[in-house]
Amino acid sequence: MKKYLDIAKSEDVVIQRGKTETFILSMQKHLTPDEDLARAISMEDLLSGVKEDIREIYRTNKQ
Repeated sequence: MKKYLDIAKSEDVVIQRGKTETFILSMQKHLTPDEDLARAISMEDLLSGVKEDIREIYRTNKQ
């Protein structure tokens, strides 16, 4: 594996598996986040939102 990863640092490596599968191994210096990752929230924001939702549930059930 090391051999092919080292080669992929400077050029694409094409791997043929059987007659129907072809893979291309290439080095990525920086991955750009997809839309889901761009919309992600932190754990603190999630917990804060959940706590507020729970408080709202208790407020509406008391009335």
